[in-house]
Amino acid sequence: MSRLFCLGLGYTSRRLALELRDEGWQVTGTVRDPARIADLAHDGIEAVAFGSEAAASLLSQSTHVIDSIPPVPGEAPLPLVHHAATLTRLEDLSWLAYLSTTGVYGDRQGNWVDESDEAAPATERGARRIAAEQAWFIMHERYGLPVHVFRLAGIYGPGRGVLEQVRAGKARRIIKPGQVFSRIHVDDIVATLKASIARPSPGAIYNVCDDEPESPALVTEYACRLLGVTAPRPVAFADADLSTMAASFYADNKRVSNRKIREELGVRLRYPTYREGLAALADSSSPSSVRPRSARSESRDNR
Repeated sequence: MSRLFCLGLGYTSRRLALELRDEGWQVTGTVRDPARIADLAHDGIEAVAFGSEAAASLLSQSTHVIDSIPPVPGEAPLPLVHHAATLTRLEDLSWLAYLSTTGVYGDRQGNWVDESDEAAPATERGARRIAAEQAWFIMHERYGLPVHVFRLAGIYGPGRGVLEQVRAGKARRIIKPGQVFSRIHVDDIVATLKASIARPSPGAIYNVCDDEPESPALVTEYACRLLGVTAPRPVAFADADLSTMAASFYADNKRVSNRKIREELGVRLRYPTYREGLAALADSSSPSSVRPRSARSESRDNR
């Protein structure tokens, strides 16, 4: 039996675990909050506390591993801090994924980047991610771990993204001329991960994003049209009074290419642009969940 172990059962890895569970896989993983263990058990996912002996035991039986735990400043990836010895002894491991970010490319002034471009993070968060990637690749080189790195664009999907912000009246329409972001629907991330499982290529790096980078302001306007609410007033970036975290997203301006996942993995995106993705999410929502009111109030970040 194929056995997936999730180092961190977050938004994306849990979605992957549920799909593989339905295909007959054994799926297990770790959580920080013990309160989530019962909920995950209800979904057929055995969850244990991160760093525990139970986690090491389940990890030792795995054929596939995914790490989605954000890096901690000044430390190696937490899975390597706690479970490096177990990982190096896995005899049946055929695929290991680290979920990184396209933020490692830094600012490219709106130009295109692909996996052949050197990382040049412009933020501390991006620097931590590239350090984590490098730590995993050292494990690949020294111990033969079948490491794959997936650099994810801005993730959206059920319960997460601009539609939820619009419904809550917290969306912002921040104007920074020329600024674009790349995005990806969580279901297309899962499809890409499954395609990699079917075609493993240890040492590979993949960008995971849709076909059309776009400004956050236009995406917000589209989400408002879908929900039939008034778009929030435009706010110049210089006047937006963003938090440090929110402002950091605007420090990078680039268009990220997804050619490699299409050509090497045969991925065909279900949601090739934000329009298909947001329209599908809006259609799947119950009418009662949409509040027909203006979305003028603002939040810290709209990515």
